[in-house]
Amino acid sequence: MSLNRNEKQVVIDEISAQLSEAQSIVVAEYRGIDVASVTVLRKKARESGVYLRVLKNTLVTRAIKDTNFQQLEDKLVGPLIYAISKDPVAAAKVLSSFAKENDKIVLKAGALPGSVLDSNGIKQLATMPSREELLSKLMGTMQAPIAKFVRTLNEVPTKFVRGLAAVRDQKEAA
Repeated sequence: MSLNRNEKQVVIDEISAQLSEAQSIVVAEYRGIDVASVTVLRKKARESGVYLRVLKNTLVTRAIKDTNFQQLEDKLVGPLIYAISKDPVAAAKVLSSFAKENDKIVLKAGALPGSVLDSNGIKQLATMPSREELLSKLMGTMQAPIAKFVRTLNEVPTKFVRGLAAVRDQKEAA
């Protein structure tokens, strides 16, 4: 079923809205994959906050025109599924982990603002920690000196009390 002009414009607007907030796009070929597998993939994508959709390449080409992802235009060939994400690594993680489990998903290309990635680049991007992981590591690193300082300050009166207790015990024993 083909879309009329208004329906196509609605799809282009939806994709453009997703791209305006996106930090990454990953494109994979999905030939021969069954509906149950696609449903599992969509569920994983939804849980990770990734916009995942099968789209016409011509509509995506129109949507990415004059955006940071315009260099991806020549890679949009064949039946493709598009993963668009606000987190730079989330889309790559979802599709590459699913591609490991299902050999019918073939990673084709990806894009970060201003750069295009091949399938190896996508796999490397998928191994990077997510934004949440990086923030938690940063918070742990920032809290470590403060926690150590508090423990050090707490140790001074503790040692004093232990010393007094030792002197008291010594006098009681004598």
